[in-house]
Amino acid sequence: MAKLRLAALLALTLFTAVRAQTLDKAKLDQLLDRLAEKNKGMGGLTLAKDGNVLYSRSFGYSQIDGNEKKPLNAETKYRIGSITKTFTAVMIFQLVEEGKLKLTDTLDKFFPQIPNAARITIGQILAHRSGIHNLEPDGSWGKQPRTKDEVIARIAQGQPDFEPDARHLYSNAGYVLLGYIVEKVGGKPYQEALKERITSKVGLKNTYLGAGNTDPGKNEALSYRYIGGWKEAAELDFSIPGGAGSILSTPADMTKFIQALFDLKLVSRDSLKQMTTMRDGEGMGMEPFSFAGKTLYGHTGGSGSSGAWLAYFPDEKLALAYTTNAKIYPVSNIVTGVFDIYWNRPFQVPAFDAFDVSPEVLDRYAGHYTIPGTPVKVTVSRDGATLYFQPAGQSAVPLEATAEDKFKIEPFVVFEFDAAKRQMTITRAGQKRVFTKEE
Repeated sequence: MAKLRLAALLALTLFTAVRAQTLDKAKLDQLLDRLAEKNKGMGGLTLAKDGNVLYSRSFGYSQIDGNEKKPLNAETKYRIGSITKTFTAVMIFQLVEEGKLKLTDTLDKFFPQIPNAARITIGQILAHRSGIHNLEPDGSWGKQPRTKDEVIARIAQGQPDFEPDARHLYSNAGYVLLGYIVEKVGGKPYQEALKERITSKVGLKNTYLGAGNTDPGKNEALSYRYIGGWKEAAELDFSIPGGAGSILSTPADMTKFIQALFDLKLVSRDSLKQMTTMRDGEGMGMEPFSFAGKTLYGHTGGSGSSGAWLAYFPDEKLALAYTTNAKIYPVSNIVTGVFDIYWNRPFQVPAFDAFDVSPEVLDRYAGHYTIPGTPVKVTVSRDGATLYFQPAGQSAVPLEATAEDKFKIEPFVVFEFDAAKRQMTITRAGQKRVFTKEE
């Protein structure tokens, strides 16, 4: 009888384990299909466990030229933005392990022209605690090729945000400099160092440093926005973000990379521990994420309309990589949905149904708006059942209704109308601007 009970218990345990590992691929397909159907995004997703791919899918297009559309595929390379920082951090730790660099080395050994360089350490830059003012390649400056000297000079112009190690503040500029330090200390260009130290070691065939602008001829995904149709979006020239954000990769390569990192194929256990030790919510080239009560490690990346997310759950050796060349529906919502599906948690694929507003109500919002005391002037108009927003001298952009008086341009801009007060409030990145309708 005891043996029968033991056998039953083992059978139940095995059944439970198999059930827990069952992945609802159909529901993942439904999520990505819905994003594509409603023009809420394009991109690629890979889920892998202990190096074995459980799910991989691409949806959308890498290049749109009129009616000609080139579909994304498993070999398409995406701008992964700040996930580049994890690659840069790995190479810095490799140089430390080789005795060529110390985390306590100060920045003045390499770039004395940076403010506070004699008191800023490599470790502080890795942890975003240097106080180096963030690189702001605004306007046309960031869209043109720049030399390293030009980029360094622009960083040096910034005034420190705080004294070194006083607090945490994310700084792309710091990682741009770390990328240059990889070159100086290792004696090779970043791309060669990346190949020798990481990609050739762990078999990443589609991961490299970008050059110039995105090249669709190399199966690199152009970036897009959806404004009544897919429109190509401008991106930074790769010469500027460098070690902070210029790597291109695929979801499959990204999952291989983070699995190799946690398998200690790239750095030592001590180095990985330093990378994943969080202070003020930040590690060294690594960030923590919380999904379904579980703590994961990795990094996110964003550049204009491109975005990426790389996360790893050590307890299950689970890796997720999501890349997009059309960042419309929030990437965080997509990744949360993927994990909910993976862990068999309740999740409903969003419908993205439009909110209907009557033409009569839309007509109350139409007109010319200004900000008193400024030359800013915009026009709001109606065409059929759609409201359009048009800044002076620019094309009209359709607004998506989310309520009778609220509209949006995904993913960043929210419009709220108050017809009685003749006002329109535009909120972007947490900042509000109030416009008044002309008589």
